[in-house]
Amino acid sequence: MSDKIYILDTSALLTFIEDEEGAERVESLLIEAEKGNVTVYLSFISLTEVFYITKKEKGEQEASERLGLIKSLAVHIIESEEPLNIMAGTLKADYRISLADAFIAALCQYHQGIIVHKDPEFEQLAPLMQELRLPYKKRP
Repeated sequence: MSDKIYILDTSALLTFIEDEEGAERVESLLIEAEKGNVTVYLSFISLTEVFYITKKEKGEQEASERLGLIKSLAVHIIESEEPLNIMAGTLKADYRISLADAFIAALCQYHQGIIVHKDPEFEQLAPLMQELRLPYKKRP
């Protein structure tokens, strides 16, 4: 494995899948992961989020297809385990973040990685971890 570790937030995955602004940065990381130049981790909770968001917006078949796409990428999907549970619980107790973001941030802290996101909720955690911010969606 490489020295540089990236953790993709759900927002980064959806940016890549939906070809939003910033998708090329995520694609570049995935290409580098394929070459073995970087390591990319993904929390189990992001799979759940991609599935339910897509199911609500585009139907179950599209949601299943997106999970298949994610599983074909050069990413390591990390399931929950006690150290991550405790870290996520601590973050959730100490900051105003969603439970999903707490797990993703805990994964980032655990692996001392760089979180890739376009979620303003992570800004409050900036002192705790490195981040690569994708362009935020413009509000109408």
